[in-house]
Amino acid sequence: MAWTWRFEKSDGTETEPAVEPEEFTTQGDAESWIGEFWKELLDGGADQVTLFEDSTKIYGPMSLTAESS
Repeated sequence: MAWTWRFEKSDGTETEPAVEPEEFTTQGDAESWIGEFWKELLDGGADQVTLFEDSTKIYGPMSLTAESS
């Protein structure tokens, strides 16, 4: 099984990531990676991400921007 991220603009269209991810073997590895590189991805034009296990959507879209309260 492979865990992958889909990188999207705010309207849901797919975009190329500023940092090329690997294929992850666990959900935790994928989530750790996004936690490390979210800022570079956001600066590179991705607004949100969706996590997949193989072709199954696990969750998302998840915004890369911090919500202000």
